[in-house]
Amino acid sequence: MHKIDLNNFQVATTRTARDINRRVVLNLIRKHQPVSRAEVARRARLQRSTVSAITEQLIAERWVTTGASGDLPRGRKPTLIHFNGSRAGIIGIDLRPSETKIVLADLEMRFLAQETIATDRDAGRFILVLCDRVCRLIKSHPHITCEGIGVALPGRIDPCSNRLVFAPNLGWEAVDLRNPLTGATGLSVELENAANACVLAEIGSEVYPESCRNLVAITISEGVGVGMVLNGQLVRGTTGWAGEFGHIVIQENGPLCNCGQRGCLEAFASNTAAIRYFREIASKRNAGAAPPGFDSILRMAEEGDRNACDSLNRMAHYLGICIAIITSGLSPDVIVLVGEVTRVWKQIRPVINAVVKERSVFNARPRIIPAGPETRLRGAVALVMQRHFGALYSF
Repeated sequence: MHKIDLNNFQVATTRTARDINRRVVLNLIRKHQPVSRAEVARRARLQRSTVSAITEQLIAERWVTTGASGDLPRGRKPTLIHFNGSRAGIIGIDLRPSETKIVLADLEMRFLAQETIATDRDAGRFILVLCDRVCRLIKSHPHITCEGIGVALPGRIDPCSNRLVFAPNLGWEAVDLRNPLTGATGLSVELENAANACVLAEIGSEVYPESCRNLVAITISEGVGVGMVLNGQLVRGTTGWAGEFGHIVIQENGPLCNCGQRGCLEAFASNTAAIRYFREIASKRNAGAAPPGFDSILRMAEEGDRNACDSLNRMAHYLGICIAIITSGLSPDVIVLVGEVTRVWKQIRPVINAVVKERSVFNARPRIIPAGPETRLRGAVALVMQRHFGALYSF
């Protein structure tokens, strides 16, 4: 049940109903293709005439195409409808402190082209390079019409100014990404926190049953971010900052976090924390110099290096604490972990599960699963997809 705010509301119009019906029909065609109009009407619980009118509009706009006739025991054979996944493309951008990935995807979430650029610490200089590379990517695929650009960011966007206002691991302040990208490409731009983008991508996938309405995504990289879909709704909060579990202080006078506080959860459970652990452990064991980065620690752990394994286990312990806090406070059905650390999932899963079991109240045990390496990019693409398929859709 949703409470209606009588001080701030909009009355539904006939156009509202048409838009909702259009999204429902388009989603059903996409999910059950090839499918007949009659089958869509049955699943949507709409009149056949309504579905036929919507379908004709979708055909005219090239969202769907007609194919072969279906088989029926008697009577006129229905013409089957297919979703036209190659109709258009979407630019997805996953911006991280060290590197930024850019992808061109079609409407079936298939990646058609992908490239990576270094993320400059100078925001102005980086935005110029980013705009140039996006324009080049679009021009290199002239046969594809782009629907828009989605950007997953390691920080928070002010809902009023649409500027990136909190990104401690980037070191940028009040950065405008939307207007430069729109000006360079002529496309609409959707900005979102990376964890929120990931949870949109995950809740929309067919990996989870339709009954899953409470899902949390935890992004683990240079920082720790949390995106939440609760009761089927993406939670942003009044200021758009909901989900900053990474900056909950779990140890007073602990390690300095990039946000300026000490002892943040992020300072214990991130990739950066694992690098610090490795250095501390290697120093105590006189094991020589630390590896250059987190990827090296993962590789060494995969090869059985004791220092690397111990560092990742310590990181996993604090990830377990993070999950236990979320489990006790939000009681989600599923928690998805997004990040390079999932490469060693077999090693860290027992550590995480043990901590969650010990610290979660009421024996709450959500499914904890690792996500694929492309989840952040899929999340960026999903930001544009939701304009046509609704805030939560299936693909």
